[in-house]
Amino acid sequence: MSETVVKPVVVTRAEGPDGPLSRELKSLGLSVLLWPAVQVNTVRSERLGEALAHIGAFGWIVFASRHAVAAVLERLPTPPAGVRIAAVGQATAQVLRQRGWPVDLVPHEASAAALIGAFAAQWWPRDRGVKILFPASSRALPTIAAGLTQLGAEVTQVDAYRTEGAGLDVAACREWIRNAGVGAVTFASPSAVTELEHALGGADFDRLLTDAIAVTIGQTTAREITARGRAAVVAEDTTLRSLALTTHRLLQTRH
Repeated sequence: MSETVVKPVVVTRAEGPDGPLSRELKSLGLSVLLWPAVQVNTVRSERLGEALAHIGAFGWIVFASRHAVAAVLERLPTPPAGVRIAAVGQATAQVLRQRGWPVDLVPHEASAAALIGAFAAQWWPRDRGVKILFPASSRALPTIAAGLTQLGAEVTQVDAYRTEGAGLDVAACREWIRNAGVGAVTFASPSAVTELEHALGGADFDRLLTDAIAVTIGQTTAREITARGRAAVVAEDTTLRSLALTTHRLLQTRH
């Protein structure tokens, strides 16, 4: 009896063949297709530089992604004394800890709502009026800043990096879709969902997720899938390792 062939997994993150998610998937015996839907570019933000120059005025820094961590730590490599750190998700917290930064608050789920809830449950109202620095993507939704402001914080949201669509080889992607050759598609951000749909077009994006399993980090990204009428499976933890393990399990179960 011939062995069942597991179809390859699409990685929509901006990473190369040896990127962290690709390595995790390959370590589980899965083959990978790199379809980088987004690219992240640094910005020379004067507002970020000014905020970091006066970092002692802030009580908290909130990081919502590893890209924000990279942008801040490029200018401020050591953790500022007296400033507490929040991370939206374990993956971002892990990057901070690897660089020697303590993390004081990580919500149970990698979402804006969970972060706001964690602040409300643990720190308010005693920290009402605290100043919070939120270095974010140029496309960041106002959810975090608005939620913390409603709790009584004074939030400074600054662009730390720019998220843009990447140049996909759309013809090659469509060939895989026509042949129903993809086993799963991994999404690590809402922007990846939006940009992949934009690049492929609605019809091919829908066809892709008809044949392949959509696997996401976090409920926020999953909601971008379900809003388009398709099901999404959320990784058990908000880490790339968990995303890879969940994808592997689903593909093994499918066969």
